Amino acid sequence: MKRFILLFIGVLVISCTGNAQKKEKKEEKSYAVSKTNAEWKKILTSEQYYILRQAGTERPFSSVLNKLYAPGTFHCAACNTPLYQSEHKFDSGTGWPSFDRAVKNNVDKDVDYKLGYARSELLCSTCGGHLGHVFNDGPRETTGMRHCINGDALVFVPKKTTNE
Repeated sequence: MKRFILLFIGVLVISCTGNAQKKEKKEEKSYAVSKTNAEWKKILTSEQYYILRQAGTERPFSSVLNKLYAPGTFHCAACNTPLYQSEHKFDSGTGWPSFDRAVKNNVDKDVDYKLGYARSELLCSTCGGHLGHVFNDGPRETTGMRHCINGDALVFVPKKTTNE
């Protein structure tokens, strides 16, 4: 009986180390705007570099863009790609600028395991800059999604009025 139990445990251990447990190596996506780290450091502030290139997170309630609701578009701070329209911005109470959707085809999703579990990471589709994460606790009357974005990853471009 002891041999049977040892054999069973051995088979169990071997089966747990099979291919199902191996993480697949992701292919690196190439982006239209690609720079070296030194080039990014020359054009970005240290806070922008930390967030966009090192996937950092700014402190909640620290961004001046958090409570900005003026008409306009929020662009990527690294490559100026339009990412979010102000009409899709809402106050999530989390302390980060939040949107219920992105400009079509301008934001990519990836999986982030940095906290030990899977989260949906959002990246600029032009330069691959880290923007934040997406959650399914957004406004139910629209998309139900919350794009939780670091303000330092964005630059606000006000909508031009007809008088300009």
